[in-house]
Amino acid sequence: MSTAAAVSRPAAVERRSSAPWAATGGLLRLNLRLDRIRILVWTLAVGLAVAGSMASFEVTYNTPEALQARAGLMANPAAVMMTGPAFGLENYTFGAMVANELSLYLFLASAIMSILLVVRHTRAEEESGRMEMLRALPVGSFAPAAAAVLTVAVANAAVGAATIAALAGSQLETASSVALGVGTALTGLVFAGVAAVSAQLTEHARSATGTAMAVLAAAFLIRGIGDVINNQGSWLSWFSPLAWAQQARFYVDLRWEPLALAAVATVLLLALAVYLAQRRDLGAGLRQPHPGPAAAPRTLLSPAGLASRLLRGSFAAWAAGVFLFAAASGALANSLEDAFADVPELGNLIAVDLADMTTSFASALLSFLMVAPLIFSVSGVLRLRGEEDAGRVEQLLVTGSSRPGLLIRWLGVVAVQTILLTAVGGFGTGTGVWAGTGDADWAGKLTLAALAYLPAVALGAAIAVALYGLAPQILPLAWAPVVWAAVVLYLGSLLGLPDWATDLSPLAHVPLLPSAEMVAEPLVLMGLFAAVLAVAGLVGFRRRDVGAS
Repeated sequence: MSTAAAVSRPAAVERRSSAPWAATGGLLRLNLRLDRIRILVWTLAVGLAVAGSMASFEVTYNTPEALQARAGLMANPAAVMMTGPAFGLENYTFGAMVANELSLYLFLASAIMSILLVVRHTRAEEESGRMEMLRALPVGSFAPAAAAVLTVAVANAAVGAATIAALAGSQLETASSVALGVGTALTGLVFAGVAAVSAQLTEHARSATGTAMAVLAAAFLIRGIGDVINNQGSWLSWFSPLAWAQQARFYVDLRWEPLALAAVATVLLLALAVYLAQRRDLGAGLRQPHPGPAAAPRTLLSPAGLASRLLRGSFAAWAAGVFLFAAASGALANSLEDAFADVPELGNLIAVDLADMTTSFASALLSFLMVAPLIFSVSGVLRLRGEEDAGRVEQLLVTGSSRPGLLIRWLGVVAVQTILLTAVGGFGTGTGVWAGTGDADWAGKLTLAALAYLPAVALGAAIAVALYGLAPQILPLAWAPVVWAAVVLYLGSLLGLPDWATDLSPLAHVPLLPSAEMVAEPLVLMGLFAAVLAVAGLVGFRRRDVGAS
């Protein structure tokens, strides 16, 4: 090779890398390849959830009287808090009901997906050091962030398209169905912008995710309070991005202007993220971390203390979310008697005994909420795998911690937090029913009822422990029982699942307390099975290589 050729190639590389957007297309293809399963799962989950909901709605709300009975629930502030503004109540149509039932939760799903994907491709890449290696290649300074945003845009477009496709089979107005899908995608993009900004503020992915999720939680509360002030949306509602798409008034009086507001907000947030990114060093955050204490507290020197420190943020978020949702849902108890009397088909969605409506409703609601501690416990076990992949488990073992001691203490922290979260779900449900009925005994009664679900939750977590110790390469399969438990709870009666399929869910073996009689045998068996699986995982972890895949 001549000297001129040797010099010209680095010069060409330098010219390519100096372009701010160089290699954006290549990075986008890489991101889409890495996230193809995640995006597919989110898309299918949203599409199937909407399709399943539509099938149940068409059976349940099949008369004008049934729809007006559903409209009557919107007089309850808790219903407005949990669904959104109520339009067209005087002549409540099927489309207005669909918008009330689905829109908020579609927006929340797209927002959560967007936050996770943006942080994954921005701050998490910087924290791991991979971004620095990437930037050493002929990659423009804006290319990684641009590819991340485009990846999230593709994901939101897929989720929005799945929403539209799931609504297309009904007799709903096409324009509003398209607007609902577009609103879902745009709301996700707004929170993608929020996550992009939060990723500039801190140097840790967990902090960036937590900050964006906190904004999402605040948006939910602001929208809820604003809609309670005025059930068609007050001035306060407009401070929440979740309210913008809902103010499009799907299937009632369609307006596109609020969706344009979401698009403008997305552009402004992304522009702000670019501006902030130019004012910090790669790997650093604009918010300087506070210096830690000179010596670590004694509790942090043990595996249990480390686990508690690492998991406390997610536990606090789950506990707050579960309590608020449980309390708001439980407060609907005093509005259900008339609704079920007018719409007996509601029993297809929530199995209730008309002779004791409140007890039956509270028991069913409690069973729905128990998916939360199941998810939390499994994610707590999987978090240890993440620490192992990062090399921190090996460092703990070098300091003198034994493998059994490390795993037992970690699982002990997960167990304590799971028990507390389960009790919070029961207490929140009881508090809501108390607020709705005026009977304070519900708080204690439902807290005790929630604890009956602990053996089933422990079984789900123990499956994750066994996979972690024996077959870490297939550890993601630990989510299969969790997903199936949710399918059985939310769609089991609608899908007409056979008994053997329903019995595959651990939660299906827990009696619906307090409306049903206590049956101890299945709980004892699940507890014993969970113990056996946990011991198997402990033995496997003791024998396998740390960091093995």
